[in-house]
Amino acid sequence: MQYSQKVLDHFMKPHNVGKMENPDAVATEGSPACGDQVSIFLKVDPQSLIIEDIKFQSYGCASNIATASIITDLAKGKTLAAAKQITWKEAADALDGLPPVKMHCSVLAVDTLRKAIKEYEVKHQLAREEKFTKDTIVEELRKVIYPKVGEDIVTLRMVKYAGFENGIATVDIDIPKIDKYRDNVAEEIREHLGKFPEIKEVRITL
Repeated sequence: MQYSQKVLDHFMKPHNVGKMENPDAVATEGSPACGDQVSIFLKVDPQSLIIEDIKFQSYGCASNIATASIITDLAKGKTLAAAKQITWKEAADALDGLPPVKMHCSVLAVDTLRKAIKEYEVKHQLAREEKFTKDTIVEELRKVIYPKVGEDIVTLRMVKYAGFENGIATVDIDIPKIDKYRDNVAEEIREHLGKFPEIKEVRITL
């Protein structure tokens, strides 16, 4: 697999790595069982809402470590509002690109950062916990990457239907049976939706 020099640099010598003592907010996303996990710790100035310090710990491949490293660089010194606007594509571009099959690592890093920011905002009454709806499912599906091209399945119009009723999330995906990434996408969907306590069962039609 071909990695850019920046990916290799951040993998070999990651920035802002380590656990933070007494963080203002912390978030963990992913799962070691599925291959990748990231934790992000924040120290925030309460007046300016600028991220004064940020650390990460990760479990996973070179891309996972590199994207967590670059996302902490991009967020440090920014306000919470500005840091929330960092996208997974910006993170990948800052590393001079990622292989399409590894683009999900960039999504994971950004998702973890936003979760940590949300935790801080809710804790300090700057935001409310969002109510779970069908739209929550659709937004989460935007984080599921089709490995062949490194783009999310919603943008690629692979999602034919997404619904939620009586604790059951139903997702209808348009991927040919001969596609070698078919099972991988289904697994990613289950991982992303399985973290919501409101969802008791995930039903996927392929």
